[in-house]
Amino acid sequence: MGKSFWNNLKKPFFCLAPMADVTDSAFLRIIAKYGKPSVMWTEMVSCDGLVSDGKKKLLRSLIYSEKERPIVAQVFGSKPENFYKTAKLIKKLGFDGIDINMGCPDRKINKQGAGAALIKTPELAKEIIRQTKLGAGGLPVSVKTRIGFLKNEIKEWLPHLLEAKPVAISIHGRTRKEMSKVPTHWDAIAEAVKMAKGSGVLIIGNGDVKSMDEARMRAEESGVDGVMIGRGIFGNPWFFGEKKKEALSLREILKVMLEHAKLFEKIYKGGRSFLLMRKHFASYICGFPGAKDLRIKLMAANSAKDTEKILKPFLA
Repeated sequence: MGKSFWNNLKKPFFCLAPMADVTDSAFLRIIAKYGKPSVMWTEMVSCDGLVSDGKKKLLRSLIYSEKERPIVAQVFGSKPENFYKTAKLIKKLGFDGIDINMGCPDRKINKQGAGAALIKTPELAKEIIRQTKLGAGGLPVSVKTRIGFLKNEIKEWLPHLLEAKPVAISIHGRTRKEMSKVPTHWDAIAEAVKMAKGSGVLIIGNGDVKSMDEARMRAEESGVDGVMIGRGIFGNPWFFGEKKKEALSLREILKVMLEHAKLFEKIYKGGRSFLLMRKHFASYICGFPGAKDLRIKLMAANSAKDTEKILKPFLA
């Protein structure tokens, strides 16, 4: 598995989950500024796309700055040869690690045999890890997965991953079938920790963590090496920081939200629709009198300029 930044992380460590159309380059930069976690992940990017003519467009999802390090690029697919080529590219782009998605529940991605569908084809999953390692040239390779496809099969699934020896395995404590409709099975994650003991593979738990206090509690109870936060970061770039959102004034929150909107526009320059910012607006704007009315107004914003105009009375 080799030495890497993973060896230097103080346990338990706390990291940011990769989320499509959420943890884009602009949001990563804002999070790094206001509350940086131990490790950051990019959005999930297609291996097939990165080795095709559409590569240029997809590379926008892999923009990062030095302030986000250590940063791991997450990729998905089902063709080992494309993972090999993609790993070479990720190494060339200067990332600190490469992560293979084996947990995404999206139906289109599963139909390709990718994401959570790889739980059903363990031999292919192992070959993908092997080819990624070969292409990565010493760059650490990790995996993000779930406890099973239709049912909890961590006892059958995890040994296959441990055999392939990724440096770390992030486990979302639900099956693909369960999506996010049931509470996270942290008992299954704790079982995975026991199974991985002595393997040298780090286990990261993921699911339903809403605060740093809860993250620390989950780490202590389950014995994981790290905790990964997903939806808890929505509208809250202060999640990992010393300053907490609850302690901030509305003006402070809105100033950062506007900074986020301007950064999104600057980084993507028309390459991505500004409408993607609307889900962030909905998450930032909550829990105060008049929040609903302000959210409705922001849903009509088509640019950072529009956003600033709507926020002007609140920022005065």
